[in-house]
Amino acid sequence: MDAKLKRLHSPDIYNLENYHPEFPDSFGFLLQAMIGPADEEGEESFDIEVCTPKWIEKKLGSNEVIIGVHYLIVRDYNYQKIVHAIEKFLLGCSGENWSEVSMKVSRLGLWEFEGYQNGCV
Repeated sequence: MDAKLKRLHSPDIYNLENYHPEFPDSFGFLLQAMIGPADEEGEESFDIEVCTPKWIEKKLGSNEVIIGVHYLIVRDYNYQKIVHAIEKFLLGCSGENWSEVSMKVSRLGLWEFEGYQNGCV
């Protein structure tokens, strides 16, 4: 079974394809990659923070530490490059079943079901 990017969504940005950040070299936003099995219906959300190095620098402050889990770091906003990077990552996410595949995809973004075991958190 292979993973496939079905669509992208952001609660912060209405139209991702036509988005132009106010500060092109310093921005960050939540991107939800909707990913599911390549040959089946359905999708699940994987949350990624898309940001620039300058945005990280502003967030970091002088005495802080940021743990960089589930970050996609870009120099500028380019929708097609982001899509391509995610699709390229997904080429390495295959397995015997969706459970196995989704664990691999969860290295990219926070999986909406991360931490669930047997229906419990």
